[in-house]
Amino acid sequence: MGFVSTVLGIVGFGCGVAIGVLIGYFFYIYFNPTDVKDPIIRPLHELDTKALQRILPEIPLWVKNPDYDRVDWLNKFLSNMWPYLNKAVCNLIRSTAKPIFDQYVGKYGIESIEFEDLTLGTLPPTFQGIKVYEVQEKELVLEPVIRWASNASIIVVLKSFFPKMSVQLLDLQISLSPRVTLKPLVPSFPCFANVRVSLTEKPYVDLGFKLFGGDIMAIPGLYRFVQETIASEISNLYHWPKVLEVPILDGSSGATNKPVGILHVKVVRAMNLLKMDLLGKSDPYVKLRLSGERLPSKKTSIKMSNLNPEWNEHFKLIVKDPETQVLELQVYDWEKVKMHDKLGMQVIPLRSLTPHETKSFTLDLLKSMNPNDPHNKKKRGKLVVELTFDPFKEENERLNGSIDGDREHASIKRAPHDISSEGGVLLVTIEGAEDVEGKHHTNPYAVILFRGEKKKTKVIKKSRDPRWNTEFQFVLEEAPVNDRIHIEVMSKRSSFSFRSKESLGHVDINLADVVHNGRINERYHLINSRNGKLNVEIKWSTV
Repeated sequence: MGFVSTVLGIVGFGCGVAIGVLIGYFFYIYFNPTDVKDPIIRPLHELDTKALQRILPEIPLWVKNPDYDRVDWLNKFLSNMWPYLNKAVCNLIRSTAKPIFDQYVGKYGIESIEFEDLTLGTLPPTFQGIKVYEVQEKELVLEPVIRWASNASIIVVLKSFFPKMSVQLLDLQISLSPRVTLKPLVPSFPCFANVRVSLTEKPYVDLGFKLFGGDIMAIPGLYRFVQETIASEISNLYHWPKVLEVPILDGSSGATNKPVGILHVKVVRAMNLLKMDLLGKSDPYVKLRLSGERLPSKKTSIKMSNLNPEWNEHFKLIVKDPETQVLELQVYDWEKVKMHDKLGMQVIPLRSLTPHETKSFTLDLLKSMNPNDPHNKKKRGKLVVELTFDPFKEENERLNGSIDGDREHASIKRAPHDISSEGGVLLVTIEGAEDVEGKHHTNPYAVILFRGEKKKTKVIKKSRDPRWNTEFQFVLEEAPVNDRIHIEVMSKRSSFSFRSKESLGHVDINLADVVHNGRINERYHLINSRNGKLNVEIKWSTV
């Protein structure tokens, strides 16, 4: 009995310590002291030497360094614009993250991934100073010093068969010194073709991170590790001479990026692919997309248990800048449960194509596009594709020179049957709506129905005058002379209800005028709506 009592005592002591640590950790996270005292404000001349040394990092650079200019006007402007910039940036984050989230829905038992809350807070970044370099080249170099102590809150909720998991990022603090280069300068608004951003020094990043509502950054040692890791990763990506380049204009002509043609892609076959499954061959498929596009990637069919698959499948992609865009091709091994394995990838610059000429490529698949990646030495098989770039007629005529009067007159006087036989792309931009109102709720979004395809804009909560400015693309084999497009404004209740959706009005638009004129921009009165109107722009471009 003495031995048994001793064993039970040891077990009880161990369990008691573990339970005590968990309870203490719980109280430490959820019941942090809130009796924070108000700061004491004192003039600088009353501070001693040690106090002055502590606040030196907080003094703006325009005070310490004469090379930096004071930009209070810019901070005032940013403060007034911040509520609108906050919404615009958050909408951009949502639209960018949605295709990424959608890749994981349906896998690992995940039902949905969505933002429960997304705001950058009410405190905008501040510019501590800015330095402007004078250079002889056609470029402008700026070095601002930015600090941002925000009250941002970003909550991502993952729903699955298990209990709902929430992850929250909050109280973000950033201090960085980027170098912004506007290059080259061109005589077309906004007068620069590209924005190049790099960091001149390692940034400072601080943030709060909650999992299931608990502040995991309170765990000893984890806070410093996360802080240093994030700062190091950002520095590795963008520390000079590495740059982040954002194209604004075509530097040669100053024209904004807009659709200029269609890229026809034929995925022919693959050869000698890697075997990724232990008990069988790979199940390959190909994903393809153009760089700079936010549209979901197009996919081939899956060839089960085949290391030398043949697809012979055709795809059409909208080209906006054939000089800088590349076709990204990625071969994956399909998996029923776990994440799909990447077999290899390759890219093809569109500038290597001649308009209207089909060119065949036999590509050696690589692990990544990093030339220093040692994994690229391993043979991963080959991929055969055929590409044809067909510019739109107006783009083709611009590249070949000005259009003479007879040719322009002939294009206007074309017979309808000639127009209808041409393929092209239909661009539909849902700009916004006015005076829409539902009977039970008004959270409007627009739905487009055209030739069996259904596309939607985002939902704007509690708004009678929503602004979407969303463009949709339809690649067609022939002109939609005799077609109509149906656009309906709907409202969706944010919470569960038997009346979760209702129509706020619709409109049917004949596309004959669009085909003959090339473009329309109209405000339509919505049918079955008292005063609702819809602003739509539709363009038709032929190849």
